[in-house]
Amino acid sequence: MNIRSTTTLNNGVTMPWLGLGVYKAEEGDEVVRAVQEALIAGYRSIDTASFYQNEEGVGRAIAQSDVPRDEIFITTKVWNDDQGYNETLAAFEQSRRKLGVDVIDLYLIHWPVTGKFKDTWRAMEKLYEDGKVRAIGVSNFLVHHLENLLENATVVPAVNQVEYHPWLSQPDLYDFCKGKGIQVEAWSPLTRGRKFDDLQLKEIAERHGKTPAQVLIRWDLQNEVVTIPKSVTKERIQANTEVFDFQLSETEMDVLNECNEGLRFGPHPDEFV
Repeated sequence: MNIRSTTTLNNGVTMPWLGLGVYKAEEGDEVVRAVQEALIAGYRSIDTASFYQNEEGVGRAIAQSDVPRDEIFITTKVWNDDQGYNETLAAFEQSRRKLGVDVIDLYLIHWPVTGKFKDTWRAMEKLYEDGKVRAIGVSNFLVHHLENLLENATVVPAVNQVEYHPWLSQPDLYDFCKGKGIQVEAWSPLTRGRKFDDLQLKEIAERHGKTPAQVLIRWDLQNEVVTIPKSVTKERIQANTEVFDFQLSETEMDVLNECNEGLRFGPHPDEFV
């Protein structure tokens, strides 16, 4: 496995295992530089969202890059206020215009807005059928949200992007997604840095001559979870790619797997919307 390695989604589309997240990257020079540095470092997947308000900068960085558009996997998301059938179709066109692309690679429902996400999904199915997006998926959906969605869906989500790290591994959700052929993707994979001082994590990192962040990314990859660590600094963007030259042992994986305690650093999906 290397930085160009991909997983095959349930519709046959390939998606890089490692990507750059741009949440809280400021629109303009900051996000442009981050995306450009990532592409130079070998990243081929960029994850943004309308809520991040930096789609234009992401699009500008991609347009200015020497990397061909068809080699770059772009993800964006429809925000809660834009959910609903017609609203989602309009939001998608706005995102596509800001990104400056004809086709978006992956379009996600950002959060499961009660009473709206089914209509939102119908709109996304239309976008998919019309060839405007290569794959559609969801974000922050728990098992009961997925079960509800699948009652009427004609397209099974290709991806479920959720908060995922050793202290929130959500095994029931992980197993459900695996069983349905839904690729799990991790946001906040680095715990926003709040667990870097964990003694067991530090011991594993020291054993491999790696940082805690690199161990957490490696843990994701060995669990077959796509991961999108966020950074805007050249050094960290590069460091987050240096995870393909070592492997965690079965014992080390078990130690990290046993850290799960339902600890969230972001909102709970049932309480946020």
